[in-house]
Amino acid sequence: MMGVGAENKTESTSSKLTLQQLEEKVEVELGNDGATRLSENGRETWGRRLEFVLASVGYAVGLGNVWRFPYLCYRSGGGAFLIPYLIMLFLCGIPLLFMEFTVGQYTRLGPVHSLAKICPLFKGVGLATVVISYVLCTYYNVLMTWALYYLLHSFSPSLPWQSCNNTWNAVGNCSTGFPGNATHLKSASQQFFDHKVLEITSGIEHAGGIRWELFGLLVLAWAIVYFCIFKGVKSTGKVVYFTATFPYFILFALLINNVQLPGAKDGILFFLMPKWSKLLEVQVWVNAAAQIFNSIGISFGSMISMASYNKFNNNILRDTYIVSLANSATSIVAGFVIFSAIGYMAHIHNLPVDDIATDGPGLVFVVYPEVFSTMPISQLWAPLFFIMLLCLGLDSQFAMVEVAVTFIMDGFGKKVLQVFKRKELIVLAVCSVGFLLGIPHITRGGIYVFQLMDHYTAVVSLMFLAFFEVLAITLIFGVRRLSVMVEKMLGKKPNLFFRVCWQYLSPMLVLGILISSIVQYTPARYGKSYTYPMWAEGVGWFISLFSIIWIPLGALHELWTTEGSLLQRLKKSITPTIDLESVSQEPSGESIVLFAAA
Repeated sequence: MMGVGAENKTESTSSKLTLQQLEEKVEVELGNDGATRLSENGRETWGRRLEFVLASVGYAVGLGNVWRFPYLCYRSGGGAFLIPYLIMLFLCGIPLLFMEFTVGQYTRLGPVHSLAKICPLFKGVGLATVVISYVLCTYYNVLMTWALYYLLHSFSPSLPWQSCNNTWNAVGNCSTGFPGNATHLKSASQQFFDHKVLEITSGIEHAGGIRWELFGLLVLAWAIVYFCIFKGVKSTGKVVYFTATFPYFILFALLINNVQLPGAKDGILFFLMPKWSKLLEVQVWVNAAAQIFNSIGISFGSMISMASYNKFNNNILRDTYIVSLANSATSIVAGFVIFSAIGYMAHIHNLPVDDIATDGPGLVFVVYPEVFSTMPISQLWAPLFFIMLLCLGLDSQFAMVEVAVTFIMDGFGKKVLQVFKRKELIVLAVCSVGFLLGIPHITRGGIYVFQLMDHYTAVVSLMFLAFFEVLAITLIFGVRRLSVMVEKMLGKKPNLFFRVCWQYLSPMLVLGILISSIVQYTPARYGKSYTYPMWAEGVGWFISLFSIIWIPLGALHELWTTEGSLLQRLKKSITPTIDLESVSQEPSGESIVLFAAA
């Protein structure tokens, strides 16, 4: 159970008070400002529904919307890609997000304990979601570190990445624009990123020591995360009012500015021009489904965790549509913003758009800084852009860290509180460990570690995890039981569309993505030329297996500890322990007493 950080002086005789007196006492001590409330089982809840929606939108709308979707759209058929993308959104994204919201809100537990109740055989799936989210957050915050570095340098009298007259530039192969086909040249912004920000070495085998500037900024990034979440949903719910909305002001401001630049029209047409023949390629449809899956954040456990702090009767169907559609709309708007700027750069340097278009960190830390260096009032746009990146990243970071905190509090809350005394110290411990695990990424060879982790965590592990989560909930737990959960919360069963998607379409799509990921597996690379040594590939596979090994281990543990023959054990292991017959919607006196005493 998560605390709220409020002092509570309930006497030991509180258990003798009436239920009404207990409720009044807790309400007085928590305050009446609506910041934090109790759910029916004594669990902390969002103060307002809007806070949950903003937190979910903030988590779903991340850096991938800015650097991944536009490039993927352009590479997969331009405007034609929107057809498979929207189809996958409605057949896979929306139904599975609704599924995760249902599980979290009904059980009022994080992913580990909710999935253990739904399908004991696959209880390891929940633990795997915690592991993969926590591993991801350890290197995701490195992106925030880079954004902070660029933000601080964007206040310089002249942007430091716009010229070749700096101590870090290799003057012989430095270009003040994009080098195009001159492969021996690097742009000034590329050299700033490589030689100033990263001080990059020749490979992962050469760590090169810690970049102390980045070390300090990594401390700052984790401090920001901590102070935004240390009070649980009480603090996060307030922070997201800014972090989830501010990026939209900047995106639309950039859009208005960019479409007026010369060459912007060419970039937008390049982004949207339909290539209908691409629709016949299976990989385009797989790309669309994978983008939906990764962008919304299904199977990371974050959506289940955040929904677990909802009130029992919250309208999660409405929230599902808001989060899903806002996420996709943001991706499309970001595509216009990015490619209008790329079109402008192609016009300035008289290069094809294809020579400038890229994805990943290179887009936001190399290409876009170069764009700002030639824009009017660049000293204004550069800081705003990097503040936007910070907001986009922090929202996602909040949710991923919260998964680990929720797991600890749900499973070991009483024991851990005996040691740490306050929940705030538990959050501090989680953030501190995340910081320590992030240190290898801010060495001079850290970019290679970053790329390796991202490839084997976000690409290889995720689809295995997603498949088993969908298998456990929609096929073993079953659509009928899932529909009962929805009916008890919303007063009506999900319509035929959701039931068909849960039963047939979504599992098949996830299986298809998994098979495609296996068949088309390629080793991790950095840039166009660097390939990792065999020992690094082995480390990558270890990281991947470490996050998914909990699924078979959990199944073996369940079968081992269950009594009976193998068939009896298997039958018991797929029988849910969650109560679908009677759900008390009244606060229990015991829950309130326990919460008040925490």
